[in-house]
Amino acid sequence: MSGDGNGLHAAGRRSLVDTAIEQLREQLADGSWPVGSQIPTEHELAERLKVGRNTVREAIRVLVHAGMLVSRQGEGTFVRSTSDPAAVLRGVQRSGIRDVLEVRAALETEGARLAALRHTPEDVRRMRAALAREAEVFARHPERTAREATVEHDLEFHTAVVEAAHNPALAEVYRYFGASVREAMTSAFGDHEMPEASVATHEALVDAIESGDPDRAETACRALLAEPTAAVEQLLAAIAARK
Repeated sequence: MSGDGNGLHAAGRRSLVDTAIEQLREQLADGSWPVGSQIPTEHELAERLKVGRNTVREAIRVLVHAGMLVSRQGEGTFVRSTSDPAAVLRGVQRSGIRDVLEVRAALETEGARLAALRHTPEDVRRMRAALAREAEVFARHPERTAREATVEHDLEFHTAVVEAAHNPALAEVYRYFGASVREAMTSAFGDHEMPEASVATHEALVDAIESGDPDRAETACRALLAEPTAAVEQLLAAIAARK
C-alpha cells in the first residue's frame, strides 16, 4: 500500500509541476516578461501560481533546459526566448511536404553559399561518398521500389552540404529540422508518381561548392531542389483534382 501511496504522491507532484510549466510558458508567450528581462523570484512565483517553491524551482529548471530561460549565479533567472523550441519543432514536424521543402530550400541554399567559401577537402569527400553510396543502391536495385533505401544516403549528402558551411547554428537548426526532411523525403520517394532523382544535379552542386563560387553553389542548390519541389506541386495538384 505504501508503494501505491508514493506513486500517487509522485503523480500529483508531477501534475503540479506540469501545470506550473504551462502557466509560465503562457506568461512568456504573451510577453509578460520580455526577452532579456528578469522573471520574478521563486517566492513571488509560488504565491502567484499557488504552488510550493520546490514546484516552481523544478518548473524553472525544465524551462531552462528547454532554452526559454537562463539562470545566472547570484543574479537570478532571465528570459532567453518567449517561444518553446520544442513546440516550434513539433509544429515543423506537422507541416506539409511543400512547407518542408520551402524551408529546406532556404536553409540549404544559404548552406551551399557558405560551403563554397568555407569547405575543406574532407567536406567534399563526405558529399561524394554519400552520392557514391546512393548510386550503389540504384545500381544494385534499379527497380523503383529501391528508392526508399536511398533516402538516408540522400539526407546524408544534404547534411554534409550544410555542415560544410561550418556554421554551428545553421547545422544545429538543420539537424533539428532533419526529422521533417526525412519524413517528407520518405513520403516523396515512396510515391510511384515521383520522378527519379537526378544524380547529375547532385554532382553539379558538389562541383559548384568545390569551385569556391558562392553564387554558382546557390544556383546549383536551387536547381537541385527545384526537381522535388516541382514534382510535389504536380502531386498536390493531382490530389486536389481528384477531390
